[in-house]
Amino acid sequence: MCTTADSGEIIILSDDDDKDCENDLSCLIVEVEDVKKTDCMPAPTALDEDLVVTFSRCAEVLPHARYDCPIHPFTATDCETGVPVAGNQLFCDQCFCYICDKLASSCVMWCHSEMCHCNSHKKSPFWHNLRNTALLGGLKPFNLTLSEIDSHLRCAEMMLQNFRQELSEQFSSFVKGKTLQEIGLPLLNMQGLVHDYTPVYEFVSLFLNKADQQDGRAAAILNLGAALEFVRHFQVPGAFILQTPMSNVTEAKVLLMQRVIASVQRQMVMADFSAEFVQKLQDFYKNLYFPAELRSMRNSLCVRLWDDVLLVAVLKGQNVSGVRKDKGKKDILIEQISVVLLRTELLQRQCRYRELCRYLRVVQTDDSSIFQQLQDLIPFFMCMHGDFTSALTSLFPSVNAPASNLSPHSFLFYLRIFETATAPKLMVIRPAQLSCSAAKWELIESAVPLKRAELVKFALRAQRCCCAVYTDSQCWTSLLQIVNTHRGSLTALPAPSKQFLHEARDIVNSILLDRQNSSLQIPRFFLEMYPDQALLLLVTAALGLRIRDAALSPTLPVLSAFKDNVWAFTWLCDNLSSSEERLRSFIQEITREMENTAECPGRVVDILKQTHLQLSCVLKTMHRLQTHPL
Repeated sequence: MCTTADSGEIIILSDDDDKDCENDLSCLIVEVEDVKKTDCMPAPTALDEDLVVTFSRCAEVLPHARYDCPIHPFTATDCETGVPVAGNQLFCDQCFCYICDKLASSCVMWCHSEMCHCNSHKKSPFWHNLRNTALLGGLKPFNLTLSEIDSHLRCAEMMLQNFRQELSEQFSSFVKGKTLQEIGLPLLNMQGLVHDYTPVYEFVSLFLNKADQQDGRAAAILNLGAALEFVRHFQVPGAFILQTPMSNVTEAKVLLMQRVIASVQRQMVMADFSAEFVQKLQDFYKNLYFPAELRSMRNSLCVRLWDDVLLVAVLKGQNVSGVRKDKGKKDILIEQISVVLLRTELLQRQCRYRELCRYLRVVQTDDSSIFQQLQDLIPFFMCMHGDFTSALTSLFPSVNAPASNLSPHSFLFYLRIFETATAPKLMVIRPAQLSCSAAKWELIESAVPLKRAELVKFALRAQRCCCAVYTDSQCWTSLLQIVNTHRGSLTALPAPSKQFLHEARDIVNSILLDRQNSSLQIPRFFLEMYPDQALLLLVTAALGLRIRDAALSPTLPVLSAFKDNVWAFTWLCDNLSSSEERLRSFIQEITREMENTAECPGRVVDILKQTHLQLSCVLKTMHRLQTHPL
């Protein structure tokens, strides 16, 4: 004992000389009331050259384990449970039972025959395990420590206890079965029982619903705890088999286990679980009983932690193959598609788009169809990262180009992103979701809109490799609306020289008909004198090829996109004159559309009438030349 009068404290140290005494929770610091030094004078014999006691006072005893009681001595034994040992049954008002974790006076097993809690102490493995079993209750199979148990897990343990009891009653009722009369199917001269698993399935499903609403760790424990109970259910043969979906035990257990796996996988990927806790969940799951119908799910919880060495290297771009050798063993980044989807969702929520792209390029999975849709979203994720150059490269790789799978809506979606450097904040796992969102479009951080020439090259390359984009009228209309004006202006483009128009015909044909160069190169000299007009002529020539290939419907919106650039449309008409038959059909298509268009702005009507007139004139000229050749 050591006391200090100035500080007003008394420190009581255990008499135990064991090395672990510094971790003893029964070491006490007790505040004492001020007392005059004259109340306690030291005896002359107490003086020593190394230690002088100037004040002493009996300390107040705080709550402590029985084996640390300063009043009643304790005799430690390894596993004596039959009778109290040498006065261990004695206790003071502050003694606690080591097993029950409550006052010794409240422990019903304190001196109980065959299980005397008064003999328990922390240095005995027997009593230590017994304490864990008593305090952990239904959580003991998860191998959790008391330090890991919080209020959420305590609540989960109580929920599991109630679940086990009620599930046992439900399954007993299922095994007992019901007569045809009890289920409302009175059949004459028919005897037998019906065993319907549906009520059991619905009860477990309801519990899993409640489990998913709990805290992350508690939700995982509850799901796996429920699985421990229902995996051993079996089908009872009966005279009659109902055809309801969940009446069969085997089919119901498969669906329930799939739901448990999906929930726990989500918690393991989304929640911030420690590596130790995840390992305990995986160990518990591996020790479950897996009947034949569930054996394919045995490894479903083998999920890599976010700090896994290979996964971290892939996300940081340090590993681009997804393969790592460690001490002669090859580690390959292979994950279930459900885990890949979860990681994709989380990385999007965290705006870690570049890391997501690295992951999707490398990881291997078990569902190629769903995974291909995820990989087709890499260009979008690169756009969200603000890297339009990499996005374009990702759209047009040499094999499996995502651009070949574009829908017209997806094409228009990318066209708007590249033109405005804006995008909606989305969480997507399929390309079809890109064009189905009403989310507000916002500026992409650090992104710069594409130059007009790059925008045209993207559109024409997409049309070249995707038939759906090439044949869609709205895609052509949107592209023409971009190139028919100066950037940021609504005025028409001035007509270039006749020489330029004449020379442009051969140049644009060489660009569009060059199939060997997949990148679609536009010569620099072509953009020097009339850059905007040159791009308009390039798109117009591509439109002419599209019109010559097949009917374009609706045609009127496409033609109205030329606006006041009559010179460009005249140039288009001249290009169409090479095929008289297709030109006649095109004129007929325009005529029918104009007749069936109920409402059309006056300016558009004027343009369309002029279009019809010009095409008719071209056709008459062609006919005259054929009749009276020069």
